[in-house]
Amino acid sequence: MRIAVMGGTGLIGSRLVARLRADGHDVVDASRASGVNTFTADGLAEALDGVETVVDVTNSGYFDERGALDFFRVSTLNLLTFGRAAGVRHHVALSVVGTDRLARSEGGYFAAKAVQEQLIRDSGHRYSIVHATQFFEFVQSIADAATVGRTVRLAHALIQPIAADDVAAAVAGVATGAPRLGMVEFAGPDRFRLEDLVRRRLGLWNDPRQVVADPLARYFGVRLEETELLPGEDAVIAGTRFADWLAEAGSRQFRVA
Repeated sequence: MRIAVMGGTGLIGSRLVARLRADGHDVVDASRASGVNTFTADGLAEALDGVETVVDVTNSGYFDERGALDFFRVSTLNLLTFGRAAGVRHHVALSVVGTDRLARSEGGYFAAKAVQEQLIRDSGHRYSIVHATQFFEFVQSIADAATVGRTVRLAHALIQPIAADDVAAAVAGVATGAPRLGMVEFAGPDRFRLEDLVRRRLGLWNDPRQVVADPLARYFGVRLEETELLPGEDAVIAGTRFADWLAEAGSRQFRVA
């Protein structure tokens, strides 16, 4: 199968490209580094030539609603338009667990993701939307975004994170299967309080910042209710546990040192 991965050099994209190629698929690794820009449409027609399935794992460089909305609306419309012209038969997009709830209650980045998803649903394309919980690899960024001085202030919310390798495996499985014509959720096996998750991650690197739960704290600009980041009961649960991922991350740190 010929598959184009948009955002093929990113955290998920690079893993996805490697996995699909290992499984014998003909993969177009499309990113700005390879001259393909979903926002400007540069190189898009060439990247989609002969492609059966396009997988969109791109992301906005902006987390505010206006910037993210501009990116997702234009990029998604470009992919859908050029995909239709190229005869693409399956449009797959990676999105975020909780997008619909947070878009209604808070807007912001999640409102932009909701617009992306609605454009795909309304397009007439055969599609699949993959919702994943937050990645283990992104916990450090959560801490950095929530740091004030030497204190990390986090919403007292629950989270069920997933390893990037498991996300790539999930997206690969969806991309090589029949279009779902809907959304499917994937999550990790362990549930944490957000502050406990971040505290464990920072502890691995002996980071001295203090981590506290703050009812007024925001998550990338939005307020969180306790369960808004959790998947639904029908979510597919991945196998990698956070403790095992931490142990491997610590081992890699030791080897590098």
